[in-house]
Amino acid sequence: MSPSASHNRYSYSPITERRVYDWPEGRRLAVYVGLNLEWFAFGGLGAELAPAAHQPDVLNYSWRDYGNRVGVFRLAELFDELRMPVSLLVNAQMYEHAPQAVAAFCSAEIVGHGRTNSERQGTLSEADERQLVAETTAAIERHAGSKPKGWLGPWISQSPLTPDLLHEAGYTYLLDWCHDDQPIWMKTRTGRILSVPYPQELNDIPQIVARKREGAEFADMIVDAFDVMREECQKRPLVMGIALHPYLVGWPHRFKHLARALRYIGSRTDERVWLTTAGDIAAHAAALPAGTVP
Repeated sequence: MSPSASHNRYSYSPITERRVYDWPEGRRLAVYVGLNLEWFAFGGLGAELAPAAHQPDVLNYSWRDYGNRVGVFRLAELFDELRMPVSLLVNAQMYEHAPQAVAAFCSAEIVGHGRTNSERQGTLSEADERQLVAETTAAIERHAGSKPKGWLGPWISQSPLTPDLLHEAGYTYLLDWCHDDQPIWMKTRTGRILSVPYPQELNDIPQIVARKREGAEFADMIVDAFDVMREECQKRPLVMGIALHPYLVGWPHRFKHLARALRYIGSRTDERVWLTTAGDIAAHAAALPAGTVP
């Protein structure tokens, strides 16, 4: 690979040199939760509680399955109690294998998240990746009643053509890139698609699985980020995403701390803070005057 290689999707843009704008009603900090509802094949790819000793990997499969059987409903009750919006990042196979888990969030935004998290779309040919997007879109439309507008690749996996294929399939925004605190337009071969910030720091997989942090520390990170961004948003509009997985934060000992962090946010939501969804952030940003969003 050339040392000067570029993705050519967007140009460098310092956040301090951009136009200042507001979210609806003059708010400045948009906060959304991206809750991943994922299906895993038995013996297939997936996050691990402990290294797999052999196949079938009963330990790790059943640990993940707890999220769809128990943890997700604990989270649904919490979001309902807090009246907090949520963006559901849905594997299409959830509708086949665990439809009640999706239905537990009756008013949530549905975001496309591939067919299953036991595959990575970035390894596919163009034709196969296009088929993956089409199958996911059709399944969500069939069950939810409308096509999703946003996409998060399973395992944040993209091929060099993913933004192009998503735009051509009718998607208006994607969540795979964690490079900013504001939405950014990305170039595609037939137009442009909006990149809405999706976190890899305030994300329970990198923190709990990879960095071995536990629920209390993860919750403290959410609170600390909210405090900093709530002050900084007086200078510029910001997006704070929180990425969650029921098989991690749905366990009781972690759920307790997540609930503490989300209640903290709810108790300090004022005229600066917009509790919203990724889709509403994208729609508002796309409707701003030309040149406002870089």
